[in-house]
Amino acid sequence: MTLRLAFMGTPDFAARSLAEITAAGHEVVRVYTQPPRRRGRGQSEQKTPVHQLAEVLGIAVSTPQSFRDPDVIAELASLDLDLAAVVAYGQILPQAALDAPRLGCLNLHASLLPRWRGAAPIQRAIMAGDDLTGVQLQQMEAGLDTGPILLSETVRIAPTDTAASLHDKLMDAGALMWPRALAALERGTLEAVPQSEAGVTYARKISSDEARIDWTRPAGELADHVRGLSPFPGAWFELPTEKGPVRVKVLMAERGEGGGAPGTVLAGLTIACGEGALSLTRLQREGKGAMDAETFLNGNTVPPGTVLG
Repeated sequence: MTLRLAFMGTPDFAARSLAEITAAGHEVVRVYTQPPRRRGRGQSEQKTPVHQLAEVLGIAVSTPQSFRDPDVIAELASLDLDLAAVVAYGQILPQAALDAPRLGCLNLHASLLPRWRGAAPIQRAIMAGDDLTGVQLQQMEAGLDTGPILLSETVRIAPTDTAASLHDKLMDAGALMWPRALAALERGTLEAVPQSEAGVTYARKISSDEARIDWTRPAGELADHVRGLSPFPGAWFELPTEKGPVRVKVLMAERGEGGGAPGTVLAGLTIACGEGALSLTRLQREGKGAMDAETFLNGNTVPPGTVLG
C-alpha cells in the first residue's frame, strides 16, 4: 500500500526528505514550496531546492504566496490526500490546511521538542552549548511546534560541529525517518506522544545585531556562538583600519591562552574575552573569501593591543 501525499518544503534540508519519501514508493501528487526569489549578484530568479527536485521527479509544483488564501486551501482539499509531509516549508499553515488531508499533516523538526521550538533550532542548540539534539516527526497543530511526537532520532553535537555540519547530520537522520514513519502509519502502529510543557525553549530567528561578537562574554560561550552561526549568517566583529572599521566574520574559533581587556588582541588572532581568550582560526573579511588565520594576518595588520569592535 502507498500513501497519497502532498509535500511542503523549501530548502536543501527538505529536499533530502522529499527524495526519501518518493524513493519509498509513496505517491507525491503535489509539492508546495516558496515562490522563486531573486538572488545573487545578478539578481536572477531562482527556484527553491525542493522546487528543482520536484521538477526532476516530475511532480506538479505550487508556489502560493500565502496559505491564508481560500483558493489555496480549496486546491489542497481537492487533491484527496492521505497526508501532507512538511519540512522547513516557511509558512504557517492554518487549521483548514491541517485538516484537509485525511490523516492531517506531519512535520519534521530539527530538535528534541519541546526544546527549541521555532525557526532556528540548529543554530540555537549549538549557541546554547547543548551536546545533544535530534530530529522528530510531529503531528501538526495550530500552535508553533506544539504537536504530539510520532518518531524521534537523537543526534550528538560534536565539539567541532558548526551549524553547517549539524544541519547535514540532522538532514540525513530526518530524511531516513520518513519511510519508517509512513510504513508504521500504514500499519496503524504510529503512536502519538504528547509533548511535555516542561523545559520549553524557543529558537527565534537570528538577527544581524545578535550575531555581533560581544567580547565581554566568556571565551567558551563565544566559541559556541561562532560555531552556531557558521557559515551563515556568521558571527562578526569590526576590525579598525585606516579607512574605517571593516566587518569580519569568524567562521571557526577555539579557546586560547591569556586574558586582558575584552576585545583586545593579545597575539596573532587570540582575543581577550570577559573570561579567558578566544583564538580565531578561520575568518572572512567583508567582500573577500574565507581564509585561515595565517592567511588573514598576511593581508591585514592586526598588531597586539588592537581593540576589536
